[in-house]
Amino acid sequence: MTPLVLKFGGELLEDRSRLAAVVSAVAQIAGTGAPLVPLVIVHGGGKEIDAALATAGVEKRQVEGLRITDEATLEIVVSVLAGAVNTRFVAALLTAGTQAVGLTGADGGCGLSEVAPPHRTVDGRAVDLGRVGLPAPKADMRLLQTLLHDRFVPVVACIGVDSEGRLLNVNADTMAGHLAGRLRARRLVIAGSTAGVLDAAGKTIPLLDPAAIGQLVSGGTATAGMVAKLRACEQALAGGVDDVVIVDGRDQDALRAAASGAVPGSATRVITTVGTRS
Repeated sequence: MTPLVLKFGGELLEDRSRLAAVVSAVAQIAGTGAPLVPLVIVHGGGKEIDAALATAGVEKRQVEGLRITDEATLEIVVSVLAGAVNTRFVAALLTAGTQAVGLTGADGGCGLSEVAPPHRTVDGRAVDLGRVGLPAPKADMRLLQTLLHDRFVPVVACIGVDSEGRLLNVNADTMAGHLAGRLRARRLVIAGSTAGVLDAAGKTIPLLDPAAIGQLVSGGTATAGMVAKLRACEQALAGGVDDVVIVDGRDQDALRAAASGAVPGSATRVITTVGTRS
């Protein structure tokens, strides 16, 4: 079974109106009841994590869009992603007729991960990320495949687990790229709050390949969270995914179009090599 993987940024799920728009789009993509399109959903929750950290008096630390995660931060990340955002998202999807099942990467080992090595920044610094994970090649996809076979929609919060049972914070884009590659998804759609990848003039870049991604990152045009998204695109393509589309998830029409196989005008399509694929 060849699924479509949809990744939603937490900013699309944090208030009632945006959540309702996402849920409506997903219900139309999947079809009411048993999904017509096999779907796997991955989500983040960055802004709600930031708010919970502030409430708890825990400092927020990030480098190039990646959250530096100590023990106190990890506890809040898990409670927000798995305890609040995932449950709320799944409940809304179920109400709209989508047979969603809430998961984390700890379930069935689908997000088996290893502690990330120090992150090498664009300017050459090595930064220890703490309890941050990178999905492992031997992560077990059987639970997701079983759910897909039985026409459920897995909704995965980006929490990983290592071989010793320790939970790890995994970037949501990284988790989505990993699952898309391992499931040999036909397409990964990354939905956030920007109209694709923007160039230095603020205009959407319609088409990218890994070489162009490298230039955007090294040249400083792509910064913060967009770097993680672009690295996830590379990972998905390396895993055999046909293409990745980065789209504004606030635009229901664009989201549905990207899920159907089209490329909206306000989106960025990422492929293996520009000029060799249609």
